[in-house]
Amino acid sequence: MLPSLPGAGTAPLGPDTRQTALERLGAETFDLLVVGGGVVGAGSALDAATRGLSVALVEARDFAAGTSSRSSKLIHGGLRYLEQLDFHLVREALVERGLLLERLAPHLVRPLPFLLPLTHPVWERAYLGAGVLLYDALAATGRTTAGLPHHRHLSRRAALRLFPGLRPDALVGAIRFYDAQVDDARHTLMVARTAAAYGAVVANRAQVVRVEREAGRVVGATVADLDAEASAGATIPVRARVVLDATGVWTEDVEGLAGAAGSVRVRASKGVHLVVPAASIEGQTALILRTETSVLFVLPWGEHWIIGTTDTDWTLERAHPAASASDVTYLLEHVNRYLARPLGTEDVVGVYAGLRPLLAGESDATSKLSREHVVATPTPGLVVVAGGKYTTYRVMAADAVDAAVEVLGGDWPRSATADTPLLGAPGFAALRNQRSRLAHTYHVDPVQIDRLLGRYGSLLHEVLGPTLEDPSLAEPLEGAPGYLRAEIRYAATHEGARHLEDVLTRRTRASIEYPDRGLAAARPAAALLADVLGWDEARIRAEVAHYTRRVEAERRAQEEPDDRSAATTRNEAGDIAPERPLVPESASATDLTPAPGLPLAPAAPVGPEPDGAAVP
Repeated sequence: MLPSLPGAGTAPLGPDTRQTALERLGAETFDLLVVGGGVVGAGSALDAATRGLSVALVEARDFAAGTSSRSSKLIHGGLRYLEQLDFHLVREALVERGLLLERLAPHLVRPLPFLLPLTHPVWERAYLGAGVLLYDALAATGRTTAGLPHHRHLSRRAALRLFPGLRPDALVGAIRFYDAQVDDARHTLMVARTAAAYGAVVANRAQVVRVEREAGRVVGATVADLDAEASAGATIPVRARVVLDATGVWTEDVEGLAGAAGSVRVRASKGVHLVVPAASIEGQTALILRTETSVLFVLPWGEHWIIGTTDTDWTLERAHPAASASDVTYLLEHVNRYLARPLGTEDVVGVYAGLRPLLAGESDATSKLSREHVVATPTPGLVVVAGGKYTTYRVMAADAVDAAVEVLGGDWPRSATADTPLLGAPGFAALRNQRSRLAHTYHVDPVQIDRLLGRYGSLLHEVLGPTLEDPSLAEPLEGAPGYLRAEIRYAATHEGARHLEDVLTRRTRASIEYPDRGLAAARPAAALLADVLGWDEARIRAEVAHYTRRVEAERRAQEEPDDRSAATTRNEAGDIAPERPLVPESASATDLTPAPGLPLAPAAPVGPEPDGAAVP
């Protein structure tokens, strides 16, 4: 029997539930309308719903389509912030790390050992050792260490036993410590589904195009259904007592629609990561390497390694930040300083780029901008949350909802999310102990059961249940054999996937884990989605064609020398469901439909090259 949350169901986000959500958006008045389906927006919807507010969550593209699917996949305190003396941020993040590991998402977040190589035998061991000691101590003060081992000092010989792929002359010793790892897109999706399980109305491909005001107060928004037929021009008026802007690098856009531009300033910092096969680097732990301006991570990722990240200012089109040849070269050059077997571009099977929403400050260096968050109420009825880091999303959400209930007035409960496990967490430990029986029941290899438990937790029965009637669903996906055909179908029936790219880039990671970026899996995956989403052959071809254009554009962009040319090249692929133009308060939002055959929104212009080089 499938475990469920107390007082909640398992909240499938399928085509029918999305249609119901869109209908409810236009029919009800909500206490809170959350704009933005990244981890902070999803977390805010969950926080509000578990306090008893009526809440709606809308996302213009897909859940986690922006920053929340393109991070370093870490749940960590941020060891480097100790050097900036930001003890509060580090302790806060370490407490959240423990909660996620122990209580909230043990199926999605797992411990990860790190090796911190030392290059100087005396002062560096003392200096960095003191920092890691403080790191462990700050975690212990929150009483949520999740049983992670304390750090250990290692000799060079001991360090090389753990990580033979390091150059022996690149270190004199090392410190081993622990943090945690997560698939950020899957975690964000599970937060959104948990919010829906507690009553939130949740819809993706639903873009806020206008913020509605009455008597100087924000009272809701006009939402466009981007997956509606172009001829329908579907827009939905949504009434809400408070609107929460949780849109990350798009924060100022929503503020502008509400007539509150400039109250919170956000700067976008581009972070690029490379993905290489596991066989390219010989090691048993993650690495954290110090660079001239920041740190570089080398992280195990299933049958791959993730190497990142860059940290550079980005002022161009925000929906599709592009990695350039300069970014790839920078990462390879820096990691090769430490590796016995240098990596080349031929080793790279995947590349992804994301934008961090940093609170703008006086420093020109994005690596020095604040990772603290801010919550503001710039105009009556509008709350804005911005900044922060992935690990502290729950704290950001709680603070944002605190501000919202202050606007609402009345006696609302305090945040309950520190004690609210995500879907898939209840019953996870028991199922993990029963994996041999599960493998026998579903005729799936035990290794696959372990992998599925780490992606779905106790929702595994929902994924594999259909395989009992259709054994072909238990077979590997053609072109991406690391995933089962059942997972592709489940992405559409339960996880809100609306398009092929949603599945190949976020529900799975085929787009960065295979040398062809998932192209061989595109047609087989689209055929599985068609049955659920009602696609005909023409629609299947269109989805595959768009995904192919996207992959080709990203590959060409990675050969361009700088940000501007890379962005221009990447934008040539366009969007499968283009966003619509934003409508200022003085304009009408009743007719947003372009002439037949034209895109719903023009491609964002590529501006001048930002100040500063593309490479730190």
